[in-house]
Amino acid sequence: MAQRLIGAVEAGGTKFVIALAREDGTVLAQARVPTEAPAATFRAMADFFAAASARHGPIAAFGIASFGPIDIDPASPAYGTFTTTPKPGWSGARYQDALGRFGAPIVVDTDVNGAALGEWQAGAGQGCTTVAYTTVGTGIGTGVVHEGRPLMGFSHYESGHIPIARDGLRDPFPGHCPYHGDCLEGLAAGPAIEKRWGQSLSALGSPADKVELIAGYIAQLATSLVLLHMPDRLIFGGGVMKAPGLIEAVRRETARRLGGYIQAAQLDAGLAHYIVLPGLGDEAGITGAIALGRQALGEAAA
Repeated sequence: MAQRLIGAVEAGGTKFVIALAREDGTVLAQARVPTEAPAATFRAMADFFAAASARHGPIAAFGIASFGPIDIDPASPAYGTFTTTPKPGWSGARYQDALGRFGAPIVVDTDVNGAALGEWQAGAGQGCTTVAYTTVGTGIGTGVVHEGRPLMGFSHYESGHIPIARDGLRDPFPGHCPYHGDCLEGLAAGPAIEKRWGQSLSALGSPADKVELIAGYIAQLATSLVLLHMPDRLIFGGGVMKAPGLIEAVRRETARRLGGYIQAAQLDAGLAHYIVLPGLGDEAGITGAIALGRQALGEAAA
């Protein structure tokens, strides 16, 4: 029996990665489009899928791993709609309006849930019961996957906006979040770093004092994830995490903050095997989006 085709979307704040894939994950066509106004980006996305479908066959389902905030409750009439996103012009945009013409079921989740699912399935989270994936890039967010299912409450988690302890003498920067000022995202995301110092950590040469400052903020999240979810592994991806020395500093500061309170086999000495970079690199998101598409196929068949 021929494999059905999945339209996969990894929607980020700066670009959309879009792909047509078989059920087994084989990618048949892939493209990147800039995240501009919804009308332009959605048009480019739909045009890609129309051309790919004309060449390879009808699309049976879509899996979308998107930036947010976005409504990911399938029972909600606003499912797939952007809510209070700080991305100008995107509040109220809805994926179903752009892809409904294909007549295929659509599963929408967050970009970090998609990446967490991809890493659990085929990357650094393989063999884990529970894995937490955090991206530190244009924004900050965390997806937690338990036994192959992303966790949520009435909506998706918003780890990027947790309150952070900040020493105003050491770091007088007031924060860059339009909603909360010095929340985690307002202090440690890529735009906040560039607003504070004029360049990214990597472009600055990753000076130790600046790396330690950002690592301290990220480690506050890492410590909270351990205490709240007890995941088998913490995975940190995104452009900021590529700065030399940052992942090592996050491990050191997380271990210091935990203070030996949690004793478990998962927490190795130095946390080198517990706090890791993505095994799939930049492919985690699109891999997860394909997995969400398989979920849509299963739900349609149920």
